[in-house]
Amino acid sequence: MSTHSRAMTRTGNRIGVWMYRALGGRLSSGSRSVTVLLLTSPGRRTGRPRSTCVRYLKTADGFVVWGTGSGAPHDPDWFKNLRAAPTAQVQIRDRHLRVWPHEVTGPDRDAMWRDVVLAAAPEVAKYATKAGRTIPIAVLVPIDGNSG
Repeated sequence: MSTHSRAMTRTGNRIGVWMYRALGGRLSSGSRSVTVLLLTSPGRRTGRPRSTCVRYLKTADGFVVWGTGSGAPHDPDWFKNLRAAPTAQVQIRDRHLRVWPHEVTGPDRDAMWRDVVLAAAPEVAKYATKAGRTIPIAVLVPIDGNSG
């Protein structure tokens, strides 16, 4: 990714985070069928809170998120931060929750990709093809047990 593209992506992320917070998560994706949460986790190098808007799917275990990075050849920074974090915060509309991020790997990851992510959002397959890598998946498990 060029320096210009990276700067535009960061600027877009900052605007998206500001809008999510300012509007309480309303109008976050532009589509009723696409659910978006605001994820905040410590930076893996700095420890400073880093926030980004992430598409998710609600399951019985928690909130499933995946790191396509819009088809980039490497995992997105937010997912790398999530891997290193013992806990994270999510905002879903006006609800705030502490979560335990659990990366799903191996056959469990493959089944979740196929049976959960692609079943609900088949359009994300194009990003996996473009990326040429295995798209990482995590389940954000609410610490207080209340995922609503």
